[in-house]
Amino acid sequence: MMKTLILLATVLSLTGCATTRLPANLSNAILNSDDLVTVNDGLPAYLLMIDALSATYPKSESLHLTAASLNGAYAGVFVPDDQKLRKKRMSEKALNHALQAFCLHDKTACALQADTREDFAGHLAQWRDAKDLPYLYALGTSWASYIEANSDDWLVIAQLGLAESILKQVVSIEPGYEKGTALLYLGVMGSILPPSLGGKPDIAQGYFEAALAAGNNENLIIHVYYAANFARLMFDQELHDRMLQQALSLDPYVEGYTLQNVFAQQQAQQLLESSNDYF
Repeated sequence: MMKTLILLATVLSLTGCATTRLPANLSNAILNSDDLVTVNDGLPAYLLMIDALSATYPKSESLHLTAASLNGAYAGVFVPDDQKLRKKRMSEKALNHALQAFCLHDKTACALQADTREDFAGHLAQWRDAKDLPYLYALGTSWASYIEANSDDWLVIAQLGLAESILKQVVSIEPGYEKGTALLYLGVMGSILPPSLGGKPDIAQGYFEAALAAGNNENLIIHVYYAANFARLMFDQELHDRMLQQALSLDPYVEGYTLQNVFAQQQAQQLLESSNDYF
């Protein structure tokens, strides 16, 4: 704890451009690590630091974007599924930071969450430039993660279409944004229901295939979710095992994606080992 307080005191003493560079540098250092255990042990201190910085500089868009990214990533990767309340709190914090960042980027976005479903898509259409992408992407992914963490609340689940609309707006501006991750989210959303319950697997698979092409074998989590969320839903073992074997065969060391890729390969190995039992 003392080391954390010293780190906080050091960071909070920084001013000017050094402070604005810190969130990006910190985020990059974490995302490029190949040591899941160290990141798991150390990231909570950095989350506290980002909370302190965003409170100290509440009008910093970059700080809120970093806070949204790190809180969402930690909740998704390191918080166990049986700690539901913790996942809910962290995903809600990520969503709030994403909303605040977007509001700072454009004041007309401040009321976005309060829009009626009918107004939402029309309101979104005004953000169609490259400069809007980081804010749309942060909001769409944070919202999707918030919905997943609150899958026991039908009122929250009803917001799924709103998160999907945001990610579709991202894809309409830049289809391969973040190495296909926006497309991946859309594929996962489209794989929630089996065909017998009204699901549209052909549309979902189209998103997964487009995500793979955009990822160019550098974003390995696409292979894992394609297997876990689509191939298992469709009971397609050949596709399932092929995706996982590809993920395991690829180089995980990719700028900005190393931590995620190492995690993806761990998940791929576990899924592959349980393949015959599942199918």
